[in-house]
Amino acid sequence: MKTLSEIFKHTLKDIYYAETALTKALPKMATAAGNADLKAAFTHHLDETRGQIKMLDKVFASVGEKAAGEKCDAIEGLLKEGEGLMKEATGLALDAALIGIAQAVEHYEIARYGTLREWAKELGHAEAHDLLSQILDQEKAANATLTGLAVKTVNIAPAKAA
Repeated sequence: MKTLSEIFKHTLKDIYYAETALTKALPKMATAAGNADLKAAFTHHLDETRGQIKMLDKVFASVGEKAAGEKCDAIEGLLKEGEGLMKEATGLALDAALIGIAQAVEHYEIARYGTLREWAKELGHAEAHDLLSQILDQEKAANATLTGLAVKTVNIAPAKAA
């Protein structure tokens, strides 16, 4: 890749793959969660993620590309770590671990969408910029929800149980 446009399109495919992978992981995470609010947060974010994929379809169209994913090693690693935690952790510790891995995913997505948004602006892709900004705002809100759950309920209980 030698141009900003090429790296933009590559990274767009990377995040498309990541979002698609999350539609498979989030139901497992919701099932594994013991806390009802955490289950609901994962279910809500699954719906959001499906909507984000539709917005990414529009981003691809707006830049004249076919929507497609390209394997994302970062998300693969994070999801593999999450699978391991779901096998090893139990009870309240599992909920804390699920939040931790979910936030790692959110932080990755926030970084990617922030970068893509700015590249879209630089490349003159106004529609892509607007759509990517919307997705970025959703990812930040999902992260805030997870932080709230951790601070107010989930992390408190394991600390008391330790």
